[in-house]
Amino acid sequence: MTLEMAAECHPQRIAVTSTDTRLTCAELLAAARAAALGIREAGVKYVGMLDINSPAVPIALFASAYAGVPYVPLNYRLTRGEIEALLARIAPALLITDEPVVAPLTLPPGITVMLRSEFQRRALSAAPTEISAPGEPRDAAIQLFTSGTTGKPKAAVLRHENLMSYVLGTVEFASAAEDDAILISVPPYHIAGISAVLSSIYAGRRMVQLPNFDAATWLQLCRDQKVTNAFVVPTMLSRIVDHLQLHPGDARMPSLRAIAYGGGKMPLAVIEQAMRLLPGVDFTNAYGLTETSSTICLLGPDDHRSGFGSADPLVRRRLSSVGKPVPTIELEVRGEAGEVLGPGQSGEVFVRGGQVAGEYLEQGSLLDTDGWFPTRDRGHVDEYGYVYLEGRADDVIVRGGENISPGEVEDVLLEHPAVSDAAVVAVPDRQWGESVGAVIVLRENAQATDAELQDWVRQRLRSSRVPTAIRYVDQLPFNEMGKVLRRVLKQQFADLKS
Repeated sequence: MTLEMAAECHPQRIAVTSTDTRLTCAELLAAARAAALGIREAGVKYVGMLDINSPAVPIALFASAYAGVPYVPLNYRLTRGEIEALLARIAPALLITDEPVVAPLTLPPGITVMLRSEFQRRALSAAPTEISAPGEPRDAAIQLFTSGTTGKPKAAVLRHENLMSYVLGTVEFASAAEDDAILISVPPYHIAGISAVLSSIYAGRRMVQLPNFDAATWLQLCRDQKVTNAFVVPTMLSRIVDHLQLHPGDARMPSLRAIAYGGGKMPLAVIEQAMRLLPGVDFTNAYGLTETSSTICLLGPDDHRSGFGSADPLVRRRLSSVGKPVPTIELEVRGEAGEVLGPGQSGEVFVRGGQVAGEYLEQGSLLDTDGWFPTRDRGHVDEYGYVYLEGRADDVIVRGGENISPGEVEDVLLEHPAVSDAAVVAVPDRQWGESVGAVIVLRENAQATDAELQDWVRQRLRSSRVPTAIRYVDQLPFNEMGKVLRRVLKQQFADLKS
């Protein structure tokens, strides 16, 4: 529906620009329909995408809908064994990929490979055809595998009605100006990459694809393609900031109006520096989950500016929040007994709304009888309605029966003038079961001792929050979406005995 509406409203507007390809809305519609015929003829149950950003991504996404089968983008950064295991779970499937990616793999039975170049060639050279998309709003549209940090990856299912609830609730049709362009640098296997395609097509905003991120190329594309909007994850923005500090002239991007970020916790120092370096850009923090079809909370440009410019610590603190729920989402924080908590009380975040799928292929729906989904994120809502996240529920440190959120200790450590970045994890403790371990990245040419940092925390939080063990590293380990890999950090404390 989104693609047909866009092609009917502005058929000659450019929909997607990549390294060597430009497709109008009408051309993208024709390519998706042509590709769908090939998918139907193949008789597969899924369309897999194992590749970087390219025009094949939006073609395959819409072609899957026309063919009536789920679209399954896969993480090409996984190990050979992990990819092969995921492929076995979607067979029989048509796999769109590239030769260097697929060559090392031993493909399970039922996987039919079509190289990206051939897929695009066939879709773009076929004669125009009129076909209708089969199925109902409740049919599965997208299947995304979770990261599998605590076990076998789960297959999250997003239905057409979930995705369209998100699009219709957050995007105004044909609202983009003809010269609007969004730079897409997040990988296609992440929900942010999928929502970017759907919302951009619906708004009529040209997509500029960046296959592999690096800060210099990102900035160059912003200038060359006259990019107006962009979405980045925290690690990307951090690298952009680092580049601009060395090359301040590259900050001259007169067309760039707005940057949204999400996918992981944004260090306060990074967003503050980004706002200093790019004063004419509107910043938005977008918090969402795969299971919620993308964004559920937003901290908008006005809140960024008021927080950045305020001397009031309560107002300035909002830069560390994820903002307020979008209008189509209900949000509440619950305690361990399931009771709804009040302002300032920490617990698990629950959400409800049409875009919330909360469903896995193996487990079924995790929604309760009233439609609420447990996000597994801990946090609280302040008296003004701003949502503050404190980490994953699984990351909570249980010290002698007391729950400690890593986020509250990290925020205090990051206020220390010598600390550039910090992450907190549970470490074994003979007396308390678990205690606080901190991994610290110091600023360049800065120094701090364990005792100094421990005293810093002790003066600002209860003594139970003081790190009992501290390790120092050059940089924290992050995944490609900017989330710190706490399971890797725990290895820093392998010498500790419970």
